[in-house]
Amino acid sequence: MQLFYNPSLDNSANQFSFNKEESKHIVKVLRKKEGDELHITNGRGVLFTAKILVADINKCKASIISTQKRHPKMFRLHLAVAPTKSAERYEWFLEKATEIGVHEITPILCDHSERKILKMERLQKVVQSAMKQSLRTYLPKINNPVSYTEFLSQDHKELLFIAHCQEGEKLNLKRCIAADKDITILIGPEGDFSHKEIKEASENNFLPITLGEARLRTETAAIVACTAVALINSGS
Repeated sequence: MQLFYNPSLDNSANQFSFNKEESKHIVKVLRKKEGDELHITNGRGVLFTAKILVADINKCKASIISTQKRHPKMFRLHLAVAPTKSAERYEWFLEKATEIGVHEITPILCDHSERKILKMERLQKVVQSAMKQSLRTYLPKINNPVSYTEFLSQDHKELLFIAHCQEGEKLNLKRCIAADKDITILIGPEGDFSHKEIKEASENNFLPITLGEARLRTETAAIVACTAVALINSGS
């Protein structure tokens, strides 16, 4: 199944047109024609089945023939991850986390962060592409970058964890979370969180966790955490 994304669609839609880029892909690349069916999501849990009315490479038109609402998961995973020095590695993290099932991502700017500026439009496209590729109907929310301190000061009511590499007593993530619980996990930059940041997290009720014995890259640590939460919530 090929999945398309159109955020403007809702249950009241009967007909709609694809933009020029998607129209060209549908007609010229996929070689779809009048009468063929397509699947579209609005990124809010609705899967639309549509039939092509006009197979035009500039403006492909389709009519909705059925809708299916997919219920959201019973939990929400929010990853607050410091931007990596390499933009490509952060994009890789976003792609894989979307496929696995993250719900929200916030880039956090830390004391040791080497990258302060992100191309948010590019990151949105990466997440949209990963959602379509993995046939998910919920688009993860990507927040604008915020300072570490600002993020901690927000009103958090979920389970809170921080993954860092410094010595000290830590919990094993897999053993301290349960299914159907909202979770936020902090993942630091290449240089790890500073001592001050770790202390500040503790003062804001973030529990220190370990993701294993190996020292992981930022993007790897985020994917390990995301996978652990997804597996626990899948019953595996």
